[in-house]
Amino acid sequence: MAVVALGERWNELIPGSTTLADDLVARYLGRNRRAFRDQYLETVLTGLESLIQLSTDPTSVRLAAWFHRAVHEPGGGAAEDAESSARLAEQTLPAYGVDPIRIAEVARLVRLTGSLSTPPTDSYAPPRRDANGDVLLDAVNATLATAPARYEAHAHEVRRDSGDRATAIERRYDEVRELLDGHLYRTQLARQRMSSMARDNLEAELAGLDSELPAPWRGWQQAALAAMATFGAIAATVVAIAAAGASWQVPALESETGWPPVVLAAFALFSAPALFRCARSSTQRALLVSGAVVAVAATGLLVAWAQVPVTNPALGVGLRVPLLISALLLLLLAGVAALVGSLLRTRTARFLPSRNRGQQLAWLAVPGLIALALLLIVQPLARNYVLDSNERVEGGVRPAGEFPRSTLDGKVAWASRELAGAGAEEAVGTKYGIAIPRQTGVVEMFDAATGELRWRYTRSDSDEKPDIYATGNGELLVAEFSDIGYLLLDANTGKRKAAWPGRTRDHAIQQADPLLTREDVSKGSNKLRGVDPDGRERWTFEPGNCTNIGAVASQDTVVTFLGHECGREPDEITGLDLKTGKKLWTKSPSDMYRRPILVGAVVVVAEPAGDSDVPAALVGIDPRTGDTKWRWPVPRDWACRTLLNAAGNLLIVVDCPGPATRVNTKTIVTAIDTTTGLTAWQSTAPVDPRTRVAVTTDARVTSLTRGTAGCLANIITRDGYRQAPLPEGITCARDPRAIGNLILTSGDNTIIALH
Repeated sequence: MAVVALGERWNELIPGSTTLADDLVARYLGRNRRAFRDQYLETVLTGLESLIQLSTDPTSVRLAAWFHRAVHEPGGGAAEDAESSARLAEQTLPAYGVDPIRIAEVARLVRLTGSLSTPPTDSYAPPRRDANGDVLLDAVNATLATAPARYEAHAHEVRRDSGDRATAIERRYDEVRELLDGHLYRTQLARQRMSSMARDNLEAELAGLDSELPAPWRGWQQAALAAMATFGAIAATVVAIAAAGASWQVPALESETGWPPVVLAAFALFSAPALFRCARSSTQRALLVSGAVVAVAATGLLVAWAQVPVTNPALGVGLRVPLLISALLLLLLAGVAALVGSLLRTRTARFLPSRNRGQQLAWLAVPGLIALALLLIVQPLARNYVLDSNERVEGGVRPAGEFPRSTLDGKVAWASRELAGAGAEEAVGTKYGIAIPRQTGVVEMFDAATGELRWRYTRSDSDEKPDIYATGNGELLVAEFSDIGYLLLDANTGKRKAAWPGRTRDHAIQQADPLLTREDVSKGSNKLRGVDPDGRERWTFEPGNCTNIGAVASQDTVVTFLGHECGREPDEITGLDLKTGKKLWTKSPSDMYRRPILVGAVVVVAEPAGDSDVPAALVGIDPRTGDTKWRWPVPRDWACRTLLNAAGNLLIVVDCPGPATRVNTKTIVTAIDTTTGLTAWQSTAPVDPRTRVAVTTDARVTSLTRGTAGCLANIITRDGYRQAPLPEGITCARDPRAIGNLILTSGDNTIIALH
């Protein structure tokens, strides 16, 4: 029956071609075919007859319809079938006297059926009209507009023909989506007659495929954009609120208002739900709302950038500047995400499952990524922007001179220029000179040989005197600025090499070289940390609650002194490896040692003698093993504070022979060789023991007193005691400072180096 019915449709397209018709019908009825059989050809030919009047060469179109799937291999695609069928027409039709021009047209039309999809509905450049091609392709797509049961059977045959079930479903899913994205039909007549039914059939098939096709990740892009739009606006709100609590410039103007970041925070907060809906909608209104948010954020960025303060030594940029700009960038990102999501929605809405694993993970991952961006990107960038914008370095090109030795002959080696609020007692020695902190947020480096300024580091956002420490064997300088934290400066050039992490701002430097920091916790365990010069922590030591920590470090070992205030646990001394923080040894002395100091390769501690400030003995401890190397008994008649100072391998002990009264005007200086624990030398001098002293590297003990004719320098060495008159201008009331073998004193807002 099928052969007869199809034979009648041939209707002598080519005179004397019954054999050709039978051959073509036999091909569509082949046993190896699972799809595109006789029912398919009949549907195509029926649809063609309703459109044939629109063609310019009906015979060529009809022949092309017969040939377009004449060759088909199971699993073959439309493009492969079309090419093979076109070649069949080119090889077969000449034997039946068909004109070569018509043969070429038939082959061309058959090859067109290799792609049945049409341009998308939003194309602004419609394809060139091809009457014969349009009619043929619409006839082939007539199979899409058959009765639902017949269409379902055809779709099932097509999927079965594709081989592996999972592959067939995925392939068919992509084909159906591609068809639905276009017009389906090219001619207006076909659209009117078949478009509605075809679209219903395709969407029904797509829904069925969607239920069979695993879609654990489909739609994650749309969900990620919606999440970015929502949480980006929320993040902008948080950053804008933080900006409201910061100043726009430093020092802040009294008239400076906080309403701009507050308004931005409110706008971003109310934008979050609106952008969420926009990212999930394809309406014109969603595009307008998203675009409006983008425009507001972009305008705000331009205005904020134009209003950034111009910095100078007295005016700096406040933290509000980078925070406000960051909030506007986040809002801009949220608006762009909503806009892109809305545009993407117009193409993918009908194909998205309600929810799946990919969408759920996107909603979980995006806020986490935004939070990480705030912590790891926005916050560091804002801090670095403020640090970079508010710092200046002047000088730093002059080579450093060598440190001289003060002979204390009553002359001045050099005097610095006027330094308001600075004194010699705050000077820090480095490899490249003498660093002085100043009250206006300034650190200056002076040449040790000449007193000339080598470089000046200035911060516009600080007007308080920083605390400075030399580290890295004198190569580096750590400066602690109020409300900024620790900054690492190159001691040679003054350039900032690093800023310590913000969480270290409240940590106290226990020892500068090598670096140890201590964190005292009101509730919980105090901590001791081994720190690199750039502020990165190598290790943390937590001895437990209610424990006071003291520590001193050699080049490879940290010796900690732990005083337990809770319970009955005895006090301890513990050795830690300097690089790793690994515990090396622990011991519990009967009395907790005090005043630890590193001298040479030995840690010297004071063994307490009851309530007296004078220790019972001085003890030398090997820092690596904790073993006691020697014990030096303190004479019982000593009655003062027993100052301990290092001078190379010598421990310089400054005390007074009793009694500890103001009438006592004697000072005794003892040098102990820390390698043996034996006394190297001892000198007594008629100097007030309460006077502050400076100890040089070569073991000279110097103090200042006021004489009848002016300020005098008291020098105590192994050779005895001598006094040297000092020039005018030196303030005796301020403490001297020894840096190496150079003695510094203070004048009226100057630093004076003694010759």
